Amino acid sequence: MSALPNKKARRVALFVTCLVDLFRPSVGFAAVKLLQDAGCTVEVPEAQTCCGQPAYNSGDRGDAKAVAKGVIAAFEPYDYLVAPSGSCAGMIRKHYPGLFADDPAWSGRAAALAEKSFELVSFLTDVLGVAAVKAAHTGSVTYHDSCSGLRELGIEQQPRRLLKTVAGLSLKELPEADVCCGFGGTFCVKYPDISNAIVEKKTQKIAETGAETLLAGDLGCLLNMAGKLKREGRATKSRHVGPCSGCMERAPLRIGIH
Repeated sequence: MSALPNKKARRVALFVTCLVDLFRPSVGFAAVKLLQDAGCTVEVPEAQTCCGQPAYNSGDRGDAKAVAKGVIAAFEPYDYLVAPSGSCAGMIRKHYPGLFADDPAWSGRAAALAEKSFELVSFLTDVLGVAAVKAAHTGSVTYHDSCSGLRELGIEQQPRRLLKTVAGLSLKELPEADVCCGFGGTFCVKYPDISNAIVEKKTQKIAETGAETLLAGDLGCLLNMAGKLKREGRATKSRHVGPCSGCMERAPLRIGIH
């Protein structure tokens, strides 16, 4: 694998993700601003599509490879690929190399893209060295660790460290924060009863914290938990932890790079 670009390069391509594009585009716009505030030049390749994860997780390697080739071609000219999703970033970073391991024409290109692909908060903290954010928020929040971000990418303390620098914010740890919310991509569609039982336990834990706002790093998880909270009649707000610009609510929690 080639070495990562010099920190000063910072020509970043935003991988928007399907869910952000279709359901909460404000997360994408806020991610662009957050990266620009950190000193990056940000572009959004128009040719990007799904990362191929739904097909991959369903065992359809043929379609997954076809989709992945499009992603590789669209993003390989840039210094970094950054996604506001541990799930999509995990697919590209952890699974693309194996997907093309037996394909000499694409294996090197897949590995090179994987090496420079990051989840948004991880990129800010682990690559750019951001240690604090310039922000203020009066209220309490709790944070859910998404399975892919936590287990595939090791994203756990990074968002918590940044949140603790937000003036006025009270971070209440979520009991069993590392337990799945029941979304799991196509899992919630194939096994709705099991998924509902899992997310019900999760919303109970969220309620136990007494936090006013739920944060998470994957929109799929966030939508799943937000939907259940709403069906249960709970007043808990739900927002994406990276941009923190109110992806589910109009009133924004404004965060900039300090």
